[in-house]
Amino acid sequence: MTAEAHVEAIFIGPDSAGPLGEVAEVEAVAGKGLVGDRKHWDALPEGKREEPGRNITLIEAEALEALAEEHDIRLGPGASRRQIVTRGARLNPLVGKRFAVGEVECVGVELCEPCAHLQSLTQQGVMRGLVHRGGLRADILMGGTIRPGDPVREISDRAEAAAT
Repeated sequence: MTAEAHVEAIFIGPDSAGPLGEVAEVEAVAGKGLVGDRKHWDALPEGKREEPGRNITLIEAEALEALAEEHDIRLGPGASRRQIVTRGARLNPLVGKRFAVGEVECVGVELCEPCAHLQSLTQQGVMRGLVHRGGLRADILMGGTIRPGDPVREISDRAEAAAT
């Protein structure tokens, strides 16, 4: 993670297949997700509410740029279906770790590998092009507001101990 790691853009939408819209800020609720998004706890069917890693998804802007460069696939804003686009943040190493997106504390649950649904909404080759760089699924531990420009940083055990 670079010192300049930050949120580049935020995309949410109420429908699992509909377009995501860019927003200037979003409220993140601990254990529930992003207000107004299709993955927020209140919008999910009862059987999916308790699945870990449903609160927030992130993707590296660099992964989307590599998809365009290496596979000639350009996804428009929000087309990756991930809610938070970061720059300078290596997301894969955050699986199993605590990290902050601005004032919001999260824990990385698993890689957000591309799926057939994403490919059906975009184009052939997206699954292959985003394997192991399709982003991160995380849970929100402490809520707050997320805005473009907010820093993204790992929370180390030492930093946690110093804060308590």
